[in-house]
Order: sequence, then C-alpha cells, then structure tokens
Amino acid sequence: MSVIIGRALPDIRDGLKPVHRRILYAMNELGCFPDRPYKKCARIVGETLGKYHPHGDTSVYDALVRMAQTFSLRYPLVDGHGNFGSIDGDMPAAMRYTEARLSNISLELLEGLDENTVDFSPNFDNTLKEPVILPARIPNLLINGSSGIAVGMATSIPPHNLREVIDTLIYIIDKEIMGEQEVTTSELLNFIKGPDFPTGGYIIGNSGIKDYFETGRGSVTIRSKWHVEEIKHKKVDFVITEIPFEVN
Repeated sequence: MSVIIGRALPDIRDGLKPVHRRILYAMNELGCFPDRPYKKCARIVGETLGKYHPHGDTSVYDALVRMAQTFSLRYPLVDGHGNFGSIDGDMPAAMRYTEARLSNISLELLEGLDENTVDFSPNFDNTLKEPVILPARIPNLLINGSSGIAVGMATSIPPHNLREVIDTLIYIIDKEIMGEQEVTTSELLNFIKGPDFPTGGYIIGNSGIKDYFETGRGSVTIRSKWHVEEIKHKKVDFVITEIPFEVN
C-alpha cells in the first residue's frame, strides 16, 4: 500500500503524485511565481530533494520537466525557460541550464495553503511540514489526466477540456441542489465531448468514451491530422500537423 499511496498513483483530490506535489510546494516556498524571474531547475530540484523528496535528482527533474512540456500536459503546471525536450523525443538540457517558475494555473492548486485548508504532515526527516494534498481549486485529475502503475493496480486517465469540465460540474451541482435524479451518461456527453489531448489529432468514434464514462474502462483511437502540400517538380509532401498523444 505504501507504493500505491506514496509514489505510483495520483490523489484524486488534487490529481498529483507526491513528487509533483512536492515540486510545486517547493517552488511555492521558493517564490517561483509567474510574475517573478525564473529560477534554475537545479535550485528547484535541490530544494525538493533536500526538504521533501529524497529519491534521486533524476526522478525529480524528469517530473519537473514533464510538468513544463506543452505536449505532455494539457495545462502545464510549470512555466519552463530553455530546452525542455521536444515532441520528437529530444531530451531536455541538463538542470543547470534550464529555468522554471510556476504557471498561472498551478496557482489555483496552491491557493489557500496558508489558510488552514489542508492537513500538513512531517517531512522525511521530521524537520519540516509539507501538505498532504494541495487545496486545488481546479479538478486537476480530470483536466490533466494521469497514469501510473502500482502493486496490483494501474490507472490511465486522459486529459479533458477545463471549460467543459467546469460546465459539467456546475450542471451536476445545480441538479443536486434541485433534488433531481443523477446525471446520465448522455447528459455528460452533452458537455464533455471526449478527451482533450495536448497534441491534438482526431478521435475516431465515441463508443470508447461512453464506456469509460459509465464503467471507468474504455479506449479511444486517435488519428493524426495531416494535409498535402505541393512542392517542386510535381512532387507532394504529406505534412502531419497533429499526432496522437504520447507518440513521437
């Protein structure tokens, strides 16, 4: 159970695994806010390692990089400056060269930390306190998705559009207030059309979407978006502009 809770699967309340939560909290404590200068990633990684997450600098930096990649997260939680890799599979630069700060949307996860809204627990050496979860004023698990493999269980949640998710939640709350029956799958599909992947592409069919809405299990098929361009000597190029998620 410690592997499940401690590393592998996200918490449904803020949609984060411990390493991501600790990075964001460390950046918050360092003052890496969107309206302030970037800080070297090595400084952020060191802060996270030394105070909250002593599990190796590579794992922490990899998690930090992913939160800054616009092709990995639908709504990046970190604003990166420098080479953070590419959709083609290029590796990011070393942490001593790259810089980062919190993105605007990550402030919605951290807002309220100093207002006694969440519980805090001792860090690994019992010298500091860290939040058990973040206040999370946005449904991060739904809008950014997550994946993880633990002992005997796994999860793979696709990202969704923030506006669609918020509209859905408002509708559900209104129905609850009015004392009406539970929201049906067809009603959900009126608001949330399906996953909203950061790399775009076409979703083929919606039966898989309906399945995972109803049962928590389902799959979607994504097709690249492409067009033909004429080039010299009566030749043509097939230009791919959007590709399936996590494909390079």
